[in-house]
Amino acid sequence: MDTTDPHPLLAAYLARRDELVRYFRVRLRSESAAEDLVQDLYLKITPPPEEEILNPGAYLYRLGTNLMLDRLKQQRRAGRRDADWRDSQTASAGGQDIADAPPADEVVAARQRLARIMEAVDSLPAPVKEAFRLHKLEGLSHAETAQAMGVSRSSVEKYLMASLKRIAARVGR
Repeated sequence: MDTTDPHPLLAAYLARRDELVRYFRVRLRSESAAEDLVQDLYLKITPPPEEEILNPGAYLYRLGTNLMLDRLKQQRRAGRRDADWRDSQTASAGGQDIADAPPADEVVAARQRLARIMEAVDSLPAPVKEAFRLHKLEGLSHAETAQAMGVSRSSVEKYLMASLKRIAARVGR
């Protein structure tokens, strides 16, 4: 190590800083990215490494190239991660990304509509409510509902018609 200059690597950096920026500007195709990279290079060499650097210029270019490659890898990984997230959260129509989730106002309107439906179902007379639950929610047929309730199939049909009329009237408001 040269005893006249306490930090020959820093001296080489300062002498070549503009060259380094030009070199990395061409490779990164961005003035600001090159400036950032050369600034990071400065941070890497201060404080100076313990071992003697025989060719400080070559060391700076190699270190800068390694930093550039690390950045490019990070950007590619981040791009892939973002694309994977976007693909899992959106659908595509006509080359445009569209969200799978409905708009917030539609969600609120659907919740309000569901609340009105639940209120209407809760206000039904017991046999009508039971027929609705068995047929619409449990998925039983009219005959199975009639058998489960111990009533005729005709009664189940009347109960279901009454329930649907009341729900439609409540939701239609």
